[in-house]
Amino acid sequence: MKTLTLLAAAVAALAVGSARAATHAPAVRYVDDRFGPILATPKKQALYYWTRENDFRVHCTGECARLWPPLVVRSKAAVTRHVTGIKGSFGTIRRRDGRLQLTFNRRPLYSYVHEGPTQVLCDNVDGWFVVRLRG
Repeated sequence: MKTLTLLAAAVAALAVGSARAATHAPAVRYVDDRFGPILATPKKQALYYWTRENDFRVHCTGECARLWPPLVVRSKAAVTRHVTGIKGSFGTIRRRDGRLQLTFNRRPLYSYVHEGPTQVLCDNVDGWFVVRLRG
């Protein structure tokens, strides 16, 4: 009986831990003073898309990816498709190196290496745009 109780407690703890992991959003809504509501990492690093990827494929690799680090996730299961307060849907795309990159409305997402939290320095620079949110 004691073993069964411990087993039940362990299963319950795993379920709670899994639920927390499943609801952790890799991106959040952040209101920037200049751009209004934008998509950002949980640490408020602005997220960008590149117009050269309008075909919804990853083209930013090598030196591009060093300047514009992709927002990489561990698994598809770690990505919540819809996040409260954000209109649109999240997903993933596989990069050439095999890693999974977060997408928003099918566009691969990136940060800019020379920006800190709450900064937006590269909107409309060489086809890069901060992800602005509606509503």
